Amino acid sequence: MSPASRGRKRRRASVRTPALAVTAGETTAVLIAAELARVVGLAFQNPDRQIFAGSVRSESRPVVGPAGPAAAAAIELAKLAHRLPALLIADGEIVAGTILDREMIAVDAAEVSQFRRRTIESLKLVSEAQIPLQQGVAARFHVFRDASGGNPVAIIVGVLDLLRPVPVRLHSACLTGDVFGSRRCDCGAQLNLALDRLTEAGGGVILYLEQEGRGLGLANKMRAYTLQDAGLDTVDANTTLGFDDDERDYGVAARMLQMLGCNRVLLLTNNPGKLEALAEAGVEVCGRLPLYTPINADNRRYLTAKAARAGHWLDGMVVHPIDEENERVRPSPAP
Repeated sequence: MSPASRGRKRRRASVRTPALAVTAGETTAVLIAAELARVVGLAFQNPDRQIFAGSVRSESRPVVGPAGPAAAAAIELAKLAHRLPALLIADGEIVAGTILDREMIAVDAAEVSQFRRRTIESLKLVSEAQIPLQQGVAARFHVFRDASGGNPVAIIVGVLDLLRPVPVRLHSACLTGDVFGSRRCDCGAQLNLALDRLTEAGGGVILYLEQEGRGLGLANKMRAYTLQDAGLDTVDANTTLGFDDDERDYGVAARMLQMLGCNRVLLLTNNPGKLEALAEAGVEVCGRLPLYTPINADNRRYLTAKAARAGHWLDGMVVHPIDEENERVRPSPAP
């Protein structure tokens, strides 16, 4: 190794990770670095989801305490970064003497609570282009960008008639289902069916939203899949990781629709939460069209949990015996 290489290596090794402090009023919570296994282990031992307050003394046992505003904001920060919301947190005054030689990043809890709203408000339409799709479908992609670098996309199919309710599909990105055809979910099938429905209707919009894994992010989605393989259903897997079952926020979808002039919509969905979210955000939901897709041996349990525990309207998806040839069944026609 050359002297220059050794020097570069030493410089990289000497970089100190800055501490993160979240303040709420006179309270400051400092996030303590720890091994992931330790944090997750403590979280699993704490079913009430209280915050573990770390001690200055490493040999001391963590003290369980209720989440204050600063700690709650730190949890929200972890979720925004698609990290596991299981953190070791200490009182800022207690640990102040131990971090004086470290760079401190201070974040106000009120700013954390306003982050999603301000991100939505920053949304701008930055580019668009005509994209021919399979089977001769004409589509125009409208790419948006927010202040944090997010790029939700509106795909306009055919011609929009803004004098009537516009058929709209809110579709959360699913790498495994949309791109690779995963059989664990119905995402790719719903996207394709929605495209067919909008083409038949002569025009409509698909909002492709960056909300992988119901807002958990791709890495946490894989963690949830591992828990499902161990026996949990999709709801319990998400909550076991420390998330709500569904962490998505449809404020960005409402903003995109308003910017496109789609103030009255006909929603293509089986999820009642999407109708409620758009209505609360000021978009008039004039009706709903269901999207009933094939059930197979790999997504049957997932869809059952969505219906039974998350309240999705899947009554039109009647499960028949598995077809031995292609291992999937077709749903009964929608009522």
